[in-house]
Amino acid sequence: MTAPATANAVEHVAAGEVLAFPAQEPARATRDSRPLRLITCGSVDDGKSTLIGRLLWDTKAVKEDQAARLQRDSKGKQNDLGLPDFALLLDGLQAEREQGITIDVAYRYFSTDKRSFIVADTPGHEQYTRNMATGASTADLAVLLVDARVGLLEQTRRHATIATLMGIKQFVLAVNKIDLTDYDRARFEEISHEFRELALSLGVRQVIAIPVSALKGENVVYDGRASMPWYDGPTLIEVLELATTRSAQTVGFRLPVQRVSRPGESFRGYQGTVAGGSVKPGDSVVILPSGMVANVTKIVTFDLVRNAAVAGDAITLVLDRQVDVSRGDMIVAIDSQPLTGLSFDAQLVALQAEGIQPGKRYWLKSGSRRQRVQVQPASQLDLQTGKWNQADQLPMNAIGKVHLAFDEQAIFDTYEQNRTTGAFILIDPDTNNTVAGGMITAKRSALGGIHTEDARVILSLPADLADQLMATELFAGRREEAEVRRVSAGRAVEIIDDIDG
Repeated sequence: MTAPATANAVEHVAAGEVLAFPAQEPARATRDSRPLRLITCGSVDDGKSTLIGRLLWDTKAVKEDQAARLQRDSKGKQNDLGLPDFALLLDGLQAEREQGITIDVAYRYFSTDKRSFIVADTPGHEQYTRNMATGASTADLAVLLVDARVGLLEQTRRHATIATLMGIKQFVLAVNKIDLTDYDRARFEEISHEFRELALSLGVRQVIAIPVSALKGENVVYDGRASMPWYDGPTLIEVLELATTRSAQTVGFRLPVQRVSRPGESFRGYQGTVAGGSVKPGDSVVILPSGMVANVTKIVTFDLVRNAAVAGDAITLVLDRQVDVSRGDMIVAIDSQPLTGLSFDAQLVALQAEGIQPGKRYWLKSGSRRQRVQVQPASQLDLQTGKWNQADQLPMNAIGKVHLAFDEQAIFDTYEQNRTTGAFILIDPDTNNTVAGGMITAKRSALGGIHTEDARVILSLPADLADQLMATELFAGRREEAEVRRVSAGRAVEIIDDIDG
């Protein structure tokens, strides 16, 4: 469907600039089976829904009955070119069609000869920022739209920042409505330069800028060289076909327990979806927060017994001994454990009108685990300057850094390491409203062994030695000052070698 990108599509840049596009398309023997998840984001009326509608139309993802309905619904809404209103393919709510805006996140599926895609159309209005954050939480790539006539706005910067906080490292800057500026090259380059400076300040280096006319379909699926002979880069679909997907394998095995299965006296299993790493029968695991150690004897799914399970698999795990496990606990690899403790640092986005109040106690939900937490705002991001300013409360749509203090032991990975076990939402106990979505940022020493965090001593020990230590009267009297983390004997030797070295 799409022609390979030419060598002229490459942007070679010096140090400090943005990497744009690979020199040539790598050879692909077969179709990429991994779907790319992407979002469109940006400010109001930048053309997000129209762009996705055009993508669906030009990739032949619109069925005949959908096309007929689109033509019928577009009557009276035709533009000067006589084209249908492509945004109607996304905006399904009556309020969206009446107001001509996007309110809820709309997911659509389409494919080319090279790969398949799952695209989330997110709203641009500031009051629906929470819906944009929802769409970004599962995306591999963000297509950020900017109206060529208007340029970057505060909401554009907010969406770029939220996408970055959600771990998105690949950005496509779609400078839309370029036809309304008479295909002004200087205007396109001005907006591209401004956004690249913003991206660099956010730590993003993979940015591709494309001048597009979503309505006319120029540089979306088909190139727009007839109107823009000065642009010889890739089309949007060419960039999407070459984008990479994110892996959930950066940490060890993680299984947040959703349910304990006990159909009879002879069977006891722990059900959940693997949130990271892999597991196989014979592996040693730790149940957190209790710290009990067990071995995996069987991995069961709805129709068979498996030899292994990886991230994304829904499984029932059977262990070799009776242990106390309940919903909200986490079963993890013995030699690659998450962070545990009573206090963490995090970044979050305030999603409700009341914002985040200092010292207020909320419910924090991460996976199947729900805990009481006290939130203390520390700073707020200034979207205009990119600086973090001290703040004691966070208003709606603010992006802030906070300190979390728990009553009971909390279990997290950093969001950078695992998007599932490093993410959370805050729930107001008075209204049951979701008031914020956040990401854990606190990191402990990579060295291991003995170190402190918030005046607590962390001991990484072999499982048998850890059990002996926890049974002593000395440890029982100082349990609040120390925490024992079980590791394999081999890992303990590595830690001691690192300390000695």
